[in-house]
Amino acid sequence: MNLKETNVILASGSPRRIDMLRADGIEPLIVKPDCEEKIHIALSPAQEVMALALRKNLRAAEMLAEQGKLPAEGVILSADTMVVLDGVPIGKPADEADAFRILSSLNGKKHTVCSGACLCDLSTGRRLLFSEATDVYFMEYTDEEIRAYIATGEPMDKAGAYAIQGGFAPYVTRTEGTMDNVIGFPYETIRRIVALW
Repeated sequence: MNLKETNVILASGSPRRIDMLRADGIEPLIVKPDCEEKIHIALSPAQEVMALALRKNLRAAEMLAEQGKLPAEGVILSADTMVVLDGVPIGKPADEADAFRILSSLNGKKHTVCSGACLCDLSTGRRLLFSEATDVYFMEYTDEEIRAYIATGEPMDKAGAYAIQGGFAPYVTRTEGTMDNVIGFPYETIRRIVALW
């Protein structure tokens, strides 16, 4: 299957995920699933992001079916991303003080970005779940640099309170794993999987 030759439904309103598809010449149908983004049982980070990606995928299909807009063919793509430091998940900051706390905790350290993705082939109903992890290494930075970054507003809707492709890029010394995964959408792997369907 070629994503450029079929219906692509993105179960996300994330500008970064939308931009990645558009950069590849794909104009997705965007559905923002109205489902809870919290798991109430103990799971590993990889299990949790996969569970949330599956929940979003199922809900997007349900919403389109309710509206009579679910195509007979195509792919539903969904994803969820989590930042993990020393085994502890870090979500999106609640406010600027929380963003400062998060970025301070990541200062000069390695952390892991874990993304889960779910793909649904609408012609067969088959779903596939997977997760990817990328290690990100930060250099040391000052409190003033953190405050200046928070003042841009960029950290406020991002897991880990930073955008690796944005204003915090200069503080990344290296990554081990794919960059698109850190942006929040393991698109290289998605394309490889879909090509085999």
